[in-house]
Amino acid sequence: MTHRGQRVVHVGSLARVEGEGALHLTVEGTTVTAARLQIYEPPRFFEAFLRGRAHTEPPDITARICGICPVAYQMSACAAIEDACGVDVPPEIRALRRLLYCGEWIESQTLHIYLLHAPDFLGCDGAVDLARTHRRDVERGLRLKQTGNAVMELLGGRAVHPVNVRVGGFYRVPAPDELRPLAERLRGALDDALATVRWASSFTFPDADCDHDFLALSEPDRYAIESGTPTVLTRRGGEVRRFGLAAFTDEVVEEHVPYSTALHATLRGRRHLTGPLARYALNGHQLSPLAREAAREAGLDGPCRNPFRSLLVRAVEVVYAVEEALRVIDAYEPPRSPAVPVPPRAGTGHGATEAPRGLLYHRYVLDADGTVTDARLVPPTAQNQGAIEEDLRCQAEAALHHGDIDDAALTHLCERAIRNHDPCISCSTHFLDLTVERTPHPPRRQP
Repeated sequence: MTHRGQRVVHVGSLARVEGEGALHLTVEGTTVTAARLQIYEPPRFFEAFLRGRAHTEPPDITARICGICPVAYQMSACAAIEDACGVDVPPEIRALRRLLYCGEWIESQTLHIYLLHAPDFLGCDGAVDLARTHRRDVERGLRLKQTGNAVMELLGGRAVHPVNVRVGGFYRVPAPDELRPLAERLRGALDDALATVRWASSFTFPDADCDHDFLALSEPDRYAIESGTPTVLTRRGGEVRRFGLAAFTDEVVEEHVPYSTALHATLRGRRHLTGPLARYALNGHQLSPLAREAAREAGLDGPCRNPFRSLLVRAVEVVYAVEEALRVIDAYEPPRSPAVPVPPRAGTGHGATEAPRGLLYHRYVLDADGTVTDARLVPPTAQNQGAIEEDLRCQAEAALHHGDIDDAALTHLCERAIRNHDPCISCSTHFLDLTVERTPHPPRRQP
């Protein structure tokens, strides 16, 4: 629609992204002067109603924030509460937590690859359309996702919003005999995971390059999943620096923007990206030999800054998660007790884990009887919004400079660019209402 020299396009909704929101582009000639990711869902107030609750409750409460990645919220909450109470869980419990998290990585990353993202590269409208033309591939993806769900069901009690997780450990831990059938299933899933990398590497990826700082957790001797220290790879000269979790909210600052109900976060005032591209750039050398070889064969020879190729990195991470789950099972020794006591005390605790979409940070302040007096949650999507907006602006502007592009094609390009980052705004299924305002170049003055 054209109104007073501006061209405005409204697009109803976009499936295959979790959440509801809108995108507003302002275009002047071939220049995108503004790209705003507008999130209009009502605030959910989780931080507010955590206040006044017992220190044992955050893992169960925060798991309800996301039906796709509940384990990420549970593990970050447990880590922060245990930090506040001065408790270290034994290695056997830490290993089981890593196994549970591997299950979530397998099911969530596979969901994104096969059902949300791959249709973009294969000319399909969605997963149902993809199943008609690539049935065997979709069946492979469903098998992989079901394997991840099986891990979560055994360790967590159920695949969605697990009920077996508690501060200090678990309510129940499996016997070794219970893990043997799961290991057999995971061995078959490893073949499917490697086939997923080969399949995804056959896609045609648009050229793109993101100029953002990368932020991910890092551990000294393994690929960070359920623990670690934040590590930053800056965009200027490849400088790498680290900071402790206690400094997270000094480094990563959230602020309100007038067009969104979601907070926008920056890293020392600069936009940053967390998630698979950041993890791979910072920690790719810590992947297993098999996962590194799969990455090389897929064309991932070093850090990747093309957001479209994040799908490849996710596929490699699924290979690693399957291998890691098998490693934990092979070395499994049941802990002496399913959980260790976590007596309350006054203090502040910090916890962070790597959700499939990126670093998820929790901070809790407890009083002497363990009541939560303050809570702070920083999800990956809040951190990535600035990077998503910049990627959208760059992609749209590059397309405009290459020639005339109608609003339908521009909308499709923006939808693909958003799905690169798999933003999780809520557990609903629709995301994008696109508005494009076009202002033509002013007429040239006659000489």
